[in-house]
Amino acid sequence: MCVLRGRTLNSRGLFTANPQQVLIDLYPMSKTDSRFEARVLVVDDEQAITDLLATVLRYEGFEVEAVHTGRAALDAVNTFRPDLILLDVQLPDIDGFGVQKRLVAERSRVPLLFLTARDAPEDKVRGLTMGGDDYVTKPFGLDELIARVRAVLRRTSGEVAAQRIRYGELELDEDTHEVFRGERSIELTPTEFALLRYLMVNAPRVMSKAQILDHVWRYDFDGDGTVVETYVSYLRRKIDREHGPDAEPMLRTVRGIGYSLRASR
Repeated sequence: MCVLRGRTLNSRGLFTANPQQVLIDLYPMSKTDSRFEARVLVVDDEQAITDLLATVLRYEGFEVEAVHTGRAALDAVNTFRPDLILLDVQLPDIDGFGVQKRLVAERSRVPLLFLTARDAPEDKVRGLTMGGDDYVTKPFGLDELIARVRAVLRRTSGEVAAQRIRYGELELDEDTHEVFRGERSIELTPTEFALLRYLMVNAPRVMSKAQILDHVWRYDFDGDGTVVETYVSYLRRKIDREHGPDAEPMLRTVRGIGYSLRASR
């Protein structure tokens, strides 16, 4: 069951309150800026879920189209030309994994975020290894979902453009695997590079150990997360301490929450 600001949405997409009133209460007015942040295709076979997600995304500044089958999703990729697809796995005709497989076969590079009740590790691994960019399980929070949508868009827009990501003094080149802080070159291992990239595309948001494990190591980890602490320590030494005694630290620890990058003043 998904809790949405005091309202609930069960696994079959049925509101415990009137769905129209829920939408009005949650998002009473639309934003007036006519410039859309990005185009998002929402794919789910439950009308209540697509109505809710479309309303929330439009309020947040996205242009949205919603469809309810896998075949309709494949058609909409060509007609709507989305910047991101929010795709439920359990669809009545072609499941979400099948849709993704066809998109890969057609050489479509549209970023994809799976939204599903399937929370088994093997399902997450399957979705991500097939080319999915993120995997959100129900129940979910709207704020988290919007944050993940924006994180995927930031990450993939960097890939499509110049393959360079910049934040503050840091610059990361995905083609050459080079990292710079100011004029100083920083040598990183592949894991350190992946960790820094994830923190940069999400900066200045604080990312939890669980989020870092899921996105950098590509699996869920139920242990104490010491592997994250270890690699954060390695990364902090290379981007902060080795930059000089007077350098302002960029990699911050927020106790009890996680880690973030903050641009130096």
